[in-house]
Amino acid sequence: MRYITANVRDICIGHNSRPIIVQSMCNCDTNDIDSAVAQCVKLYEAGSMMVRLTTQGLREVESLRNIKARLHSMGIRIPLVADVHFSSEVAIAAASVADKVRINPGNFAKDHEVARREFKRFLKECSKYGTAVRIGINHGSLGSRITELYGNTPKGMQEAMSEWVQMCIDEDFYNVVLSLKVSNVPVMTQAYILLQQWMEERGIIFPLHLGVTEAGNGDMGRIKSAAGLATLLSRGIGDTIRVSLTEPPVNEIVPARLIAEFFDTDQKPSDYQTGVKDGVPSFELRCASHEEFIVKASCILGPMLVNKEIDDFDIRCIYGDKQADKSEIEQFKSDIMQATRRRITQCEYIACPSCGRTLYDIESTFNEVKRRTSHLRGLTIAVMGCIVNGPGEMADADYGYIGEGRGKVSIYRGKEAVVRSVPQEKAIDVLLELIEKDGRSTDGRPLRG
Repeated sequence: MRYITANVRDICIGHNSRPIIVQSMCNCDTNDIDSAVAQCVKLYEAGSMMVRLTTQGLREVESLRNIKARLHSMGIRIPLVADVHFSSEVAIAAASVADKVRINPGNFAKDHEVARREFKRFLKECSKYGTAVRIGINHGSLGSRITELYGNTPKGMQEAMSEWVQMCIDEDFYNVVLSLKVSNVPVMTQAYILLQQWMEERGIIFPLHLGVTEAGNGDMGRIKSAAGLATLLSRGIGDTIRVSLTEPPVNEIVPARLIAEFFDTDQKPSDYQTGVKDGVPSFELRCASHEEFIVKASCILGPMLVNKEIDDFDIRCIYGDKQADKSEIEQFKSDIMQATRRRITQCEYIACPSCGRTLYDIESTFNEVKRRTSHLRGLTIAVMGCIVNGPGEMADADYGYIGEGRGKVSIYRGKEAVVRSVPQEKAIDVLLELIEKDGRSTDGRPLRG
């Protein structure tokens, strides 16, 4: 078996990297250099080993160059990743500045052959500068060429990725990390498992970037991320991780490090199991905080639930000399059952962590959407920052609130934009009116079309 290592400045990613590489992404405008530098410094000091920044145009490439220079002058040489969508010219320009460039090659052009040609040009430029590449395939935006053959499925994601990986091999370019972006935990884990199997069959293993995209915020965002990542890391799949939260970026680092440390130290669920009664396993943890509890408990139980090895569990947590109360335990059980899609008892939310493309306060908006829809059951609602990834990455959502521009929002039913250019101050009302019109103010699945 040939194991590939990607080199991102001084960081090597590959072959079950230890320690697991933790990374995050700025959510400010990349052209606001002071804010971007400040966020990079905070992330670096918190333990992020790599930082990604939105790079949607040539102006942002130059801003990235300035950010990098400012950080270096401060003695901070953390690798910077350019996040590029659609434009091969921007990706090529970014290759001379960034330490790694994140792309989806299929977005380079509508014509697949043109996209292939542009991808080859891009790889040559990355080879020239020693720049690493992350190829990211998004669930929900695979394109008709793939979905007509495989549907919008884990298999479709694997097939879409495999083609670009084979092109890298054909072009003798191996400084590559792969990622499959999905907000649904079981779909995400299955897609990565299929990709891992494909690589093993060919005898070549590229490094994998893991993340449950658009995980949301609060406890559920952390639980979804930990359950999904743990399901793969427990199988030896994954080398670098990000916990994507609709919160300040620095908040992503503690849960990511807790996950990384759990697997870097080879902790096992059996280390915490205290017994089995009537087929139901019981576990006990000792933690310093609620956040540590929900993350570690998700690392233990997430894989068992996703793999359907258990249907129920008992768990207790002790903080110093105090035991977690019943309501905390019951809420965690409800959240992880929902996150792993074993038992749906709440409204499900998808929300992007935001970036420089987001032109509204997504954190407060998301919290208000959650507050006003918390009575719903069996519904998935997405709150997305912009139209670049929004419609694609909310593939599992029944309804969506997507930023359209300054002060404007589009309201979606599934993949259909039902109302466009809604003033932001009226958008949640319009969303709720659509749900009510569809008869979705009670339990059950949504009406479509």
